[in-house]
Amino acid sequence: MMDQKLEPGRFKLCIIDDIKSVVEMISRKPAWQEHGIEVAGTALDGEEGLRIIRETRPDIVLTDIRMPRMDGLKMTRAILEDLPDCKIIILSAYSEFAYAQEAIRLGALDFVKKPFSLDEIVNVVLKAKELCREERQETARLAVMESKIRESLPILRQEYLTFLLHHQTTEADARSRWAYLDIPLAQHDFFVFVAEIDHFAEKLQGQPVQEVELLRFSLHNILEETISAWTRGVIIREATDRYVCIMNGSAPDTAALITEACCTNVSQFSRNTLSIGVGPGVSAIHELATAYRQALSALGYHFYTGGNGVYHYGNIENKPLSLHSYSAAAEQELLFALRSGNSGKSLQVLDQLFSELLDSELLPEPRYVESVGYELSSKICRVLLEQFPYEQVEPLERGIEAMKNRVHPSLQDIRSLLSGLCREACALVEEARSLESTRIIHQAIAYIRSHLDTGLSLEQVAKQINLSPGYFSNLFKKVQGGSFQQYVMHEKMEKAKSMLIGGLQVQEIAQDLGYEHRRYFSEVFKKYTGMTPSEFKLHYLGKE
Repeated sequence: MMDQKLEPGRFKLCIIDDIKSVVEMISRKPAWQEHGIEVAGTALDGEEGLRIIRETRPDIVLTDIRMPRMDGLKMTRAILEDLPDCKIIILSAYSEFAYAQEAIRLGALDFVKKPFSLDEIVNVVLKAKELCREERQETARLAVMESKIRESLPILRQEYLTFLLHHQTTEADARSRWAYLDIPLAQHDFFVFVAEIDHFAEKLQGQPVQEVELLRFSLHNILEETISAWTRGVIIREATDRYVCIMNGSAPDTAALITEACCTNVSQFSRNTLSIGVGPGVSAIHELATAYRQALSALGYHFYTGGNGVYHYGNIENKPLSLHSYSAAAEQELLFALRSGNSGKSLQVLDQLFSELLDSELLPEPRYVESVGYELSSKICRVLLEQFPYEQVEPLERGIEAMKNRVHPSLQDIRSLLSGLCREACALVEEARSLESTRIIHQAIAYIRSHLDTGLSLEQVAKQINLSPGYFSNLFKKVQGGSFQQYVMHEKMEKAKSMLIGGLQVQEIAQDLGYEHRRYFSEVFKKYTGMTPSEFKLHYLGKE
């Protein structure tokens, strides 16, 4: 058997004619090698010619129309059955023109009338060769394209399935594309679930890209292995922290078991947890978009759980909608508590607001609760701006914006944001009040020190600073840590000490400090210091 391999760009030619001299002339005289053509075989009858053709599988066949044992027409049919791309050129006399036309009809490329010249033979063979070359190039191009398509099939499948999840299509078109892409799922009975990695952004912030990809790949494998133990499924990486799975099945109980197993296995074999939303089962490909939207809606309800679990669309569908709100009075009570700086009361009212908001068999749509939380946070900031410059409120507003930028905050996140805002708001009010109280008491102290020669009653000082005696008494004790009377006594006795050391007489000191009788002053002084004025003076001056 002849070697059937050729160098790229070279072509095989077989020559069949019952006249030996014609065969030898055509096979030897033209410079076929220079044209990139190799004479792969020759024969003097149709049967031998067909055997050689089947053995050498040439690109071009040059054959007479009339030959012993098998004519050119019969041989043309046989060749094209085995080699449909072979280029057949018929040699025919003028009287055999009708046969040549029949050969062309059967699929032969061309014919040459006898008698012919070698130039005619060479020209028609080169024409066939050029056609073969073009077909080879096209075949190679198609092979490259098919190879690329095979390599990109996983991506094309993912892209098409993603398209089906987001757009409606006809069942006929879906089935056609499904078969072309060789999607490894039955074309009926599906469940769609969406799985999201809990707290993904916070956990992996600042981690190298390789670590993030390793985690995503690991969780992808866990999901695939879990699902494959039950049914056929395809997993799509929809986002950095999210997977969508389309799996075959029609039993809701089985879908529930599979998704619960996914959560369990991810928690067991990695340091992560998943939130999963499951849509109801659908029977046809074109219903996948609906199932996906419902799975996303179910996933949103992990707002209430904080993650690590499965939520089914069936838990929220077909239930009457109720009005979720809270009373305006409760909101006003919250804002009043904030204005007064009452942290405990504000937190108590905040709990009441959420109890009213969530007091229903059907939990409100998560995005609604989230928006209510942000609305309340804005009102808290507006209350603060009534009392404080923007510079003091701006850090709280930045905290609100940071929460808004988080991916899927939970109910607990929203409540923690509002609780924190209430505490910080009340702390600002308390701090401001403390500063004002200190200023007022310092004003009172200055008055006390400049009027130590008077009786200095609580009512007298309270009147000077425009406060009621009761409020002034409580405020003084809160700021100074002691009562008004204790402070006045302290100031008078400390001044008395200085006056004694300065050489003033007891009688003078008593009068300057507003005491009518020397004896009463001496009793008060001894009670305060443990010594009489004279004893204190002798003790201090070292003349005991």
